[in-house]
Amino acid sequence: MAHRRVIFHIDVNSAFLSWTAVQLMQNGLPDIRLVPSVVSGDPNDRRSIVTAASIPAKKMGIKTAEPVSMALRKCPGLIVVRGDWEWYRQCSEGFLEICRRYSPVLQQFSIDECFIDMTLRNWGEDPVEVAARLKDEIKNTLGFTVNVGIGSNKLLAKMASEFEKPDKVHTLWQEEVEEKMWPLDVRELLWVGKKTEEKLKMYGIRTIGDLAGRSIGSLTRLVGKKFAAQLHENANGRDDSSVETEVPEAKSISAERTFSNDIGTEKEIDRALFNVACVVAHRLRRADFHASCVSVFIKYRDFSVVQRQRQISQPTDITAVILNEARAMLRDIWDGESPIRQVGLGVSRLTHENAVQMSLFEDPKLDYYREWDRKYDEEKAQHEDARLLAYERKKQ
Repeated sequence: MAHRRVIFHIDVNSAFLSWTAVQLMQNGLPDIRLVPSVVSGDPNDRRSIVTAASIPAKKMGIKTAEPVSMALRKCPGLIVVRGDWEWYRQCSEGFLEICRRYSPVLQQFSIDECFIDMTLRNWGEDPVEVAARLKDEIKNTLGFTVNVGIGSNKLLAKMASEFEKPDKVHTLWQEEVEEKMWPLDVRELLWVGKKTEEKLKMYGIRTIGDLAGRSIGSLTRLVGKKFAAQLHENANGRDDSSVETEVPEAKSISAERTFSNDIGTEKEIDRALFNVACVVAHRLRRADFHASCVSVFIKYRDFSVVQRQRQISQPTDITAVILNEARAMLRDIWDGESPIRQVGLGVSRLTHENAVQMSLFEDPKLDYYREWDRKYDEEKAQHEDARLLAYERKKQ
């Protein structure tokens, strides 16, 4: 008899804020999670950016990536604390270590969330009881809370973990999609960004159920064939992607650019993002890799960092595809005004596979993009060869 697929998605509640709270409590200070509080790069600089907010702060309208000065106007008594990235890494490692005890089939999705495949690990046990045990072990051992989403695939598990927070276990099985997922706003569906939301709502698609009921043909006219098929599958709760454990020899490739003077215009930042995308994609092709995860980060003048990452449906080494994913995420994490000290881009989930579905070639621009990349690689190779030749001559 086939086992029912059981996937957990474990997500730390307000990770940076929670981890900072644990650190402060170890030093005998009160729990900042219980009051309006935020984490930022420099608590003494009102131009600093909010990188995490407590639930009481969020209820007062305070959002991540907004200036601390704006947050203080909303809540004059707001507690502002400095982030500690080394401590965050330690908390992340501890959280992942506990998750691996429940299943070695673990895929880290970001610093504060992961998937584990429990299909063969809790045979004969109630998944909800196992998830509650995992949740409580993290809380009792490490001092912070998580949400655990349980589903029959990664999409449903991820959606379930976003339900009521904090410190909760939720299920979203395929048979529960109509009741629990379809009434949600279409923006709540994984991979639906602001621009897609606006486009869908313009055509009367306001809930995930509305989206699930539309034909792929009608969606294709709105968002293109490939994305339409993905949205339709996801809205109906279907996702056949596996929980992929990390491959040691295929980790990530990244590049960043630090500015001597902070930059703050959209044109300057986009140019910098373009430059690092070219470097990353070139390194991918030179190493014969394709990537299926793109991440982008920005560092503000107070050294606070905001980052996002996104999975893409097909592994790629095309500069334009990687750049467009990064641009979309940048719009979510930059307010369009605050000066930036550094911008970076990375790719992960690398594979040597180069098989690409034929549907990709339905976009005639891809041939142009590949030709552009080929010329870029040739030019880079010429410069690299010239530098190597000059170095050899110098040695002689």
